[in-house]
Amino acid sequence: MAVPKRKTSKRRKNLRRGQIKAELFQVQACSNCGANQQAHRVCTACGMYKGRQVLTVEV
Repeated sequence: MAVPKRKTSKRRKNLRRGQIKAELFQVQACSNCGANQQAHRVCTACGMYKGRQVLTVEV
C-alpha cells in the first residue's frame, strides 16, 4: 500500500480543493408562460411540463 512520505501542506490541499465548485442549475424559459424555470422540472408559475398540465396552480 502506498504511504505518503510527507504531510500534505494546507496550501497544497486548499489549491487542490479550490477546483471543486458547486454547479449552478440551468435556467430556461417556460414554453407555455415564459417564466424562468429549472430545466426538466415542472413550471412553478403555470404547472406545465412537456406540454401537458401536471399541477394545478392557485393564484
